[in-house]
Amino acid sequence: MSVHIIAEAGSNYNGSVELAKQLNAVAAVAAADSVKYQIINTDELYRQGDYAYGHYKIEDIRAIRRRDEMSDAQWADIRADALARGIAFSSSVFDTKGLDLLCSFDPPYIKTASCDLNNLRFLREIAARGITMVVSTGMSTLGDIEKAVSTLVKEGIEGEKLVLLHCVSAYPSALEDTNLTFLQTLRSAFGTAVGFSDHTLGREAACIAVALGATWIEKHFTTDHSLDGLDHKHAMEPSAFADYVKAIRATEAALQPKVTKIGPAEAYTRQRARRGLYVAKDLPGGHKLTNEDIIIVRPESPISADEIDLVVGRTLSGPATAFEPLTLSLLNTPTDD
Repeated sequence: MSVHIIAEAGSNYNGSVELAKQLNAVAAVAAADSVKYQIINTDELYRQGDYAYGHYKIEDIRAIRRRDEMSDAQWADIRADALARGIAFSSSVFDTKGLDLLCSFDPPYIKTASCDLNNLRFLREIAARGITMVVSTGMSTLGDIEKAVSTLVKEGIEGEKLVLLHCVSAYPSALEDTNLTFLQTLRSAFGTAVGFSDHTLGREAACIAVALGATWIEKHFTTDHSLDGLDHKHAMEPSAFADYVKAIRATEAALQPKVTKIGPAEAYTRQRARRGLYVAKDLPGGHKLTNEDIIIVRPESPISADEIDLVVGRTLSGPATAFEPLTLSLLNTPTDD
């Protein structure tokens, strides 16, 4: 199965249909498999009033989210543009209104963010739609994940219909903090497809994840780091994102079993880099070869270095000159020696 690469536009469209279409274009040019947004209805996600919200001011966050809200018609336009560019469209959803809208677009999957892994009521509501669910597991213990998976399985979301994304909810997250072997824990514990929601700044983590069996990779991208918004500065710009996709595809290719161990490029290197058996000095015909009569140097010769024990003690069928490659025609058969 080819790795499904989600181009995570998230909220980086900044409330602009035109910017969203530019993001669609970046995702399509990079040859990602799908472009994914966040359909957020502010008042369904955040409590009203003034309260502590980490290092943010909650009113600033609500203002950004309200700026980014789109009408159903605008989302339909963005989705149509993505499909016209040959890339699948989906979204993370955070409430019933967003879920209804996304389902009307016949998405290939529905994404749930890490913040909703323990929102069992909403997970059940999404599961009832019968569409493949891609579930991020950031900020969660194995017990948290087990409860969510058990809930979804009871609702019929299992097997190929469930993808668990390992995620470290830190922005950005350092490569050494990604805990990528947890992918194997997820697959062993739940038997689902597994993937990686990548919040690092590079591509190494994604390539390691693929090598560890991830079949889904999600990566935030943007058209410009300098744009105003919550995710732009940690997202990949177009050229870097295109290189990211290429690196994942190259990793996939490297993991594909080959019919032969030695390919053409390596065979070319072998011919000049491996040693062969050569005559060390001028020798007369009938001479019985000793180790001192043979040098083992580059490049390969008709008789390879690992056949030295079959050559020492044989006699020459005729005279040989220094540095001449040893060949079977130069050697008498053992019965003739």
